[in-house]
Amino acid sequence: MLMEETHEKNLIVMALVVAFSGAGLSYALANDTPMPPAEGKEVYAYLTDVSPYQDWPLFPGTKKLQEGKHPHGALLTTYVSPSALSAIQERQGQLPVGAFIVKENYMPDQTLGAITIMYRVKGYNPAAGDWFWAKYSADGDIAASGKVDGCINCHTAAIQNDWVFTGPLE
Repeated sequence: MLMEETHEKNLIVMALVVAFSGAGLSYALANDTPMPPAEGKEVYAYLTDVSPYQDWPLFPGTKKLQEGKHPHGALLTTYVSPSALSAIQERQGQLPVGAFIVKENYMPDQTLGAITIMYRVKGYNPAAGDWFWAKYSADGDIAASGKVDGCINCHTAAIQNDWVFTGPLE
């Protein structure tokens, strides 16, 4: 029985690797999973399939479905990757390469309207803090991604806090 379960799990992992490879995804399924490239589909797959952001902690000092502001929605839930959490807790003043902030944007009736992300990628866009920005529909369709002018123009107001509005990094 144990051998059958192990074989079945190995087949599932192999199928996932083949499926992800066929989709052009460049990261492996392992504990040392490389970070995705700054590309909308691959980032979304990473956040939902490889390292599900909903398993991550909330941004310190926030709670689920807290009051939001335009353009992100009436209610927000903000998650941070483990590396981002460490930097925030250690008051480093800047989030490291590979850090994510994932914000679920809800309508007043608590319906998920969109998911917006900030993802730091070394050398991606030095003029905007090396942040990759993306907005996904509740279904995961890409509404915007990359060097998104609207995101950059707004977050420039928080440049002294590493482009982050949610809370202090120092």
